[in-house]
Amino acid sequence: MSVLVTGATGFIAQHIVDALLKENYNVIGTARSQAKADNLLASFNSPNLSMEIVSDISDLNAFDDIFKAHANKIKYVLHTASPFHFNTTDYSKDLFIPAKNGTLGILQSIKKYAPQTVERVVVTSSQAATLDFTAPPSSKTVYTEKSWNPANEETKQMNAIMAYCTSKKIAEKAAWDFYNENKSQLKFKLSIVNPVFVFGPQLFDSSVSATLNTSCEVINQVLKTTPKDQLKKDVMGEFIDVRDVARAHLDAFTKEETIEKRLLMNNGLFSEITIGNIINNDFPQYKGKIAPVADDTDLQNDIAPYKCDNSVTKQILGWEFTSLQKSVDDTVAQILKMSK
Repeated sequence: MSVLVTGATGFIAQHIVDALLKENYNVIGTARSQAKADNLLASFNSPNLSMEIVSDISDLNAFDDIFKAHANKIKYVLHTASPFHFNTTDYSKDLFIPAKNGTLGILQSIKKYAPQTVERVVVTSSQAATLDFTAPPSSKTVYTEKSWNPANEETKQMNAIMAYCTSKKIAEKAAWDFYNENKSQLKFKLSIVNPVFVFGPQLFDSSVSATLNTSCEVINQVLKTTPKDQLKKDVMGEFIDVRDVARAHLDAFTKEETIEKRLLMNNGLFSEITIGNIINNDFPQYKGKIAPVADDTDLQNDIAPYKCDNSVTKQILGWEFTSLQKSVDDTVAQILKMSK
């Protein structure tokens, strides 16, 4: 039996595919183009990986052909494909519709062609689906696995970042609604993985470029500072390591405890200061060439606009998340290696 991984060429998805292959699963991945598919096949060079082309996930029938061809093989579906960028002003066309239709499309394809053969479905969402970006910042506000972003397509005064966050909520809500409305006709159980900023190395060194994927570019930007620059405390967020996110996806379809659960993948705060300080302290070759060490002693109280309690997720998974220091160090070490 096989695992279908949509968006298999993505940063997180490549780590998921790698973890699956190491566990001897047969993997069917999807990519937007033949060139991307061929590149991934060459990189993995595994007989247990095959690729299918899905050029436009906003087409509700985009996944039909895959299930027509492989319905009797696919036991697990990991849906990671979704737009992740802020370079748009047409939020509906570029974010809301692809995110929602991509999720609904694959669930509808399962219902049409594999209602009794697919056993588990995991959707990659985001902590953005849990946060209320219209609420004033308050350290008394606590978000958990039960929290929901109240924004929708009609929310006014939205910027690109809010629109991306709203797209994740819309897509995840569509998944839960479809699942709850069609439970009686489907065998599969649903789980959701909700990561924050995802740091860590690219799976393949060859993926390192001048500009990295959206999350890791936060680290890369610190490397592009000069000694005259000052690290900023208000350039901040929460992080999780990509290898932990990949591992959580495997747990999400193999553990009974994850059924109908949201896994909030969050290992705490970062700021440009904390990242810069790690790099300055751990990489002497960068010290004196990037922005200098700065004070980050009261990070939680100074910059946290809310608090996250993902204790339920940690209890379900039962393993320690990767530290910010290791995640940053491994990311920077790879960039350094490829810059030589």
